Amino acid sequence: MPPIDEVVLNFSPASLLLMNVILAVVMFGVALDMRLTDFKILAALPRSALIGLLGQFILLPAFTYLLVTLLKPSPSMALGMFLVAACPGGNISNFLTYIARGNTALSVTLSATSTLCAMVMTPLNFTFWGGLYLPAQDLLKNIALHPIDLVQTIVLITGIPMSLGLYISHRYPRMAEGAKKPMRLFSMGVFLLFILGALAANFDYFLRYIHTVLLIVLVHNALALSIGYSASRLLALPERDRRAVAIEVGIQNSGLGLILIFDFFQGLGGMAIVAAWWGIWHLISGMTLALFWSRRQTPGTGAK
Repeated sequence: MPPIDEVVLNFSPASLLLMNVILAVVMFGVALDMRLTDFKILAALPRSALIGLLGQFILLPAFTYLLVTLLKPSPSMALGMFLVAACPGGNISNFLTYIARGNTALSVTLSATSTLCAMVMTPLNFTFWGGLYLPAQDLLKNIALHPIDLVQTIVLITGIPMSLGLYISHRYPRMAEGAKKPMRLFSMGVFLLFILGALAANFDYFLRYIHTVLLIVLVHNALALSIGYSASRLLALPERDRRAVAIEVGIQNSGLGLILIFDFFQGLGGMAIVAAWWGIWHLISGMTLALFWSRRQTPGTGAK
């Protein structure tokens, strides 16, 4: 087997196009469950929302750089960690926050806002921190990544579908109410099957290298959850808001990361395996944490 930095996962152009369409449908389904009034939480709970966004786009990428510098993974794995850290919150974070007795309204607002911010912040964070890490600089030069192309892709597969879903939920609320649950179940189910199919097509590589990313992803995800909760606690947010922020920062949209890896990095092995395992592991860790918190009462109702 070649070194992980030289592995390129097998993914056909037709499969990649289908994967882009599926994620766009997923984002559309998520937006059907949102309302423009959800964004009022930014004004109602400005401190909580600001800490959530700072944790997502400033603290997590910065601490990821420190973690990468400490652990020294292979360059392609390091780039995978930077890309995951640069992605917005994952779609399941709202559900996990609800189970955890956290502030679900804050979680929904952070998910929507971070996804919109990701059109700029994801390519900015990835190119900045990836370029700052010396062992990965040659790999980035060989890839010849153009940030504008990255922005365009994120806009197409997240920004436009979410804007359309928000418009329908606002203009035709009854239609959105009836369609949101089947749309979300269908789109997430198809997306999960598609990811599993992509892993199955590259199962030999996955088995060969998964042991190299198990511990790194576990530590990285634990760091993300800790950053969200610790920053919220340090700034004296109510417990319900702390839980929402912790889950939002700890649950990343690794599906978006995978698509960007296949779109712009030709399925580079270390990046793809890190993002794929992140997508599996953060569901396990997030659900475990949510179930633990569900058994503990949450004093307070929200930050002012």
